[in-house]
Amino acid sequence: MEIIQHWITQYGYFGIAALLALGIVGLPIPDETLLTFAGYLIFKGELKALPTGLAALAGSMSGITISYVLGRTTGYPLLHKYGRYVRISQKEIDKVHDFYHRTGGLALTFGYFIAGVRHLTAYVAGASKLEWPIFAAFAYGGALLWASTFLTLGYLLGERWGTILEAAHRFGLVAGLVLGAAAAGYGWWWWRRRSRARANDGPTT
Repeated sequence: MEIIQHWITQYGYFGIAALLALGIVGLPIPDETLLTFAGYLIFKGELKALPTGLAALAGSMSGITISYVLGRTTGYPLLHKYGRYVRISQKEIDKVHDFYHRTGGLALTFGYFIAGVRHLTAYVAGASKLEWPIFAAFAYGGALLWASTFLTLGYLLGERWGTILEAAHRFGLVAGLVLGAAAAGYGWWWWRRRSRARANDGPTT
């Protein structure tokens, strides 16, 4: 919390944007705390609503764009070159790409609200070579929804702004655990399905 206060005091709106960008890329920045506290400062009149909202949006969009670019420039080449060593073929990469085309873009939009997930969705989207217009529509829409939600909460709660953080952290932890369990279950099912398919396609004697 001291870091957030220092950056906002020293760098103002630029500090908000920079911290959010770094947090979404993966640095240990308490993003929801920052946004809610910024909303509280709007309530107190120490920050103006429009520039704060624009700074939050710019930081969120910058961070998720950097993650997407990293995934597209490093993630995909690494998967394409070394994926076969961990049994990830081009076919699997194409499946992830198709998933984002259908409904996976929603993970970009609502993944912001789950700690840990928002750091990965853009990277995965880039690594699967999701087209830029599709990425931008879902990711930037999610940035607007996420930033405005926590700024508004901080503003409406006023002096009680800290109370939302505990609930938000609990929700994020539970959601992360559920999502992790679902991903593990899907991974196990997918591995079993591939193993059976390979056994059926193998030579017969």
